[in-house]
Amino acid sequence: MASTEEQVRPRKATNDIIICDKCRHIRIKSLASKLQAAAPGTEIKVGCKSYCGPCKRTGFVFVNGRYLKGDTEEELVEKAKPFIK
Repeated sequence: MASTEEQVRPRKATNDIIICDKCRHIRIKSLASKLQAAAPGTEIKVGCKSYCGPCKRTGFVFVNGRYLKGDTEEELVEKAKPFIK
């Protein structure tokens, strides 16, 4: 039988990143590629999160349980980095 150390394998950290496809303040493809660079190997999901109030006023992204808003794509990526695993 293998030792306990061999049986326990570290799980790969996964990120849950969602971009709203209805948001008019960002370009989806551009933001997705910037987030992909910040979180390599993460599948960036695109879809409505029913967060239309704030979405009308500013861009936002959902990262690992947090709604982050920003006026520019660069601002969104910088705000997302601390929450990326």
